[in-house]
Amino acid sequence: MQSPLPFPLASLILALIPALTLSADPGPADWSQWRGPNRDGLIKGTEFPDSLSDQSLTQVWKIPLGPGYSGPIVTADRVFVTETIDEKMEVVSALDRATGKLIWKQEWPGAISVPFFAKANGDWIRATPAYDGERLYVAGIRDVLVCLNAESGEVLWRIDFVEKLKTPPPAFGFASSPLIVGDAVYVQAGGGLCKVDKLTGAIKWRALDNGGGMFGSAFSSPYYATLNGVPQLIVQTRTTLTGVNPADGAVYWQQDIPAFRGMNILTPTVHENSVFTSSYGGKSFLYTPDKSGDSAAPEEIWTNKAQGYMSSPLIIDGFIYLHLRNQRFTCIDLKTGETRWTTTPYGKYWSMVTDGDKILALDQTGDLLLINANPEKFELLDRRKVADDSWAHIAVSGNELFIRALDHLAVYRWNTSDTEK
Repeated sequence: MQSPLPFPLASLILALIPALTLSADPGPADWSQWRGPNRDGLIKGTEFPDSLSDQSLTQVWKIPLGPGYSGPIVTADRVFVTETIDEKMEVVSALDRATGKLIWKQEWPGAISVPFFAKANGDWIRATPAYDGERLYVAGIRDVLVCLNAESGEVLWRIDFVEKLKTPPPAFGFASSPLIVGDAVYVQAGGGLCKVDKLTGAIKWRALDNGGGMFGSAFSSPYYATLNGVPQLIVQTRTTLTGVNPADGAVYWQQDIPAFRGMNILTPTVHENSVFTSSYGGKSFLYTPDKSGDSAAPEEIWTNKAQGYMSSPLIIDGFIYLHLRNQRFTCIDLKTGETRWTTTPYGKYWSMVTDGDKILALDQTGDLLLINANPEKFELLDRRKVADDSWAHIAVSGNELFIRALDHLAVYRWNTSDTEK
């Protein structure tokens, strides 16, 4: 049968079909990685609702899932989620964003038994995947990194760091979320920090050797920033805060961060040329690295007795909003380090996002909180029960909210006309 189109044109159209169904780069509204588009919890181009009532925030769909702590990844038309089934298999699913209908599923054996004192937090997949517009990078709990074709779910490559680098399995599992910068994926895995070619899976270099195992298992996720003109990876290991050259893994600067049992967990946050971090059993710190990118220790701007834990902070209009080890929520002046206010206790963990004016926080107990970002006082605008237990990071795309509870994924949509009044 004769083709109705000239062969070159027909071939071109067929070649373009994948590009039409899945964009080559994450769009501005995509939730493509841990803590969102810029890895800082800030959502641009949207305005949060004034209320969390059923009228203002409507549930669109909900599906059951096996346990997991990975946050969802959201594109224009898909949602990617992970789960652990029967403490044996790790599963990645692509869902239709509009309906929750399954598009594809991929799985592999993956299980680990965490130490007894961490058992309350489960033996299931932890890290949030990363998405580059074509591929999905998933960290399995047994220190594996799997690259999937986001359109089809096909495994493109897989790294078993324990097998390849002969390092001990991470006692608490692969908890640090992958970071994509250019043509590389950076992960705290294999007993250190690794740069991986995102197309081939080749390990380009390994730095910050910590030995792996019990006290080498990194929790904090790496961050990319330019400080005083020097592009660098901001990496918090179990014991240090470090600036690393993305090209070759050379250490630009390093600062010890005291913490009980090395519980440096939250992702450091950058403001202009300074880095904020906080540790369990330690303090909160603001540092400014040297302008030259030399290996000298960074300048300490201030410290504060507040102790962060797992919840990564938000920086809004010169103030730090941080959920603490003692389960309270606090506001710290970024310039002076002064505590402006601290609340009574909530749950053990918050994941937070902001539109620059209001904060949406998902409490570990399943309460969704709407908070006014006010440095003068704590202003809780609304509160709504959306789950029984949730440790995964909240995701926002457009006017939709994606909540990964321990046993399900739910999508909510707010009425944008309400926010325009």
